[in-house]
Amino acid sequence: MAAEPAGAGSAAAVCVACRAGRVDDDGYCENCGHAQPRERDHMEQECGPLAAVSDRGLRHHRNEDAFGVGTTALPDGSPVSVAIVCDGVSSATRPDEASLAASRAAIESLLAALPRGTHPQQAMHDAIVAAAEAVDALAGEPAAARERDPHENAPACTIVGAVVTAGLLVVGWVGDSRAYWVPVDRSAPAARLTEDDSWAAQMVAAGLMGEAEAYADQRAHAITGWLGADAYELEPHTASFKPDRPGVVVVCTDGLWNYAESADEMAGVVPEDAAVRPLHGARVLVGHALDGGGHDNVTVALVPFPAVPQGAGSA
Repeated sequence: MAAEPAGAGSAAAVCVACRAGRVDDDGYCENCGHAQPRERDHMEQECGPLAAVSDRGLRHHRNEDAFGVGTTALPDGSPVSVAIVCDGVSSATRPDEASLAASRAAIESLLAALPRGTHPQQAMHDAIVAAAEAVDALAGEPAAARERDPHENAPACTIVGAVVTAGLLVVGWVGDSRAYWVPVDRSAPAARLTEDDSWAAQMVAAGLMGEAEAYADQRAHAITGWLGADAYELEPHTASFKPDRPGVVVVCTDGLWNYAESADEMAGVVPEDAAVRPLHGARVLVGHALDGGGHDNVTVALVPFPAVPQGAGSA
């Protein structure tokens, strides 16, 4: 399931400001001239036991994030939940298109592969490859055109996703969007499940800087891995876990984790009932980022573990 705009399906094209004027095809009120919110400025989706929310934030002129969520069943009939979150690279061309194409391709790949019996970790790897191919396809202009306009770089985005079954949690990623584990029992430790493809993470991994020093550097968020035609060789990261207790997986862009970076900080802002009220929990987390300044687009999906049975497996 691709993300749908909040309020999608509303037939009323009435100005949100004056409530009287008709909105023209360019998105402006014919009465007062107010620019109307774009469809992707704020999106919410609840899909059975999981949910996601995405918001433009307070500083960016558009939302370059995208997400997909869905549920299906494994061949044995047991439930599985999937979530994908993508963050368009702002310095690239058409980042909003890149994130949307990647999220759609990845979620479609997962929802097709898992019921066929593909192992969740392999399915996640293949979904990231499918997402990369979808983003690559956006850079379809001839090389000659790129040579004429060297400032036009290829569309690009990051990706992070989670697959949750009755007993297994799989995450996959490229870039600096993250997944966190937050147990229902908050006396148990939370954990970050992903490692950023970023300058700061490389410095820490190489032992050249401490984590606090690296992430305080102005180069910290320069990413070293992404999806796009001009990316380095694609290396999808995947990892699998078998949690021994119920919890919730937080799948998010840096627009959220910049305001709750450590696992403990993230656990501190995730509502205690997030596993049973994921849409409310996702709204609270987006609100936390907006209250903190909303410097970036903010997207988060919440996926309860273990997966909750959904009858005949909806998608």
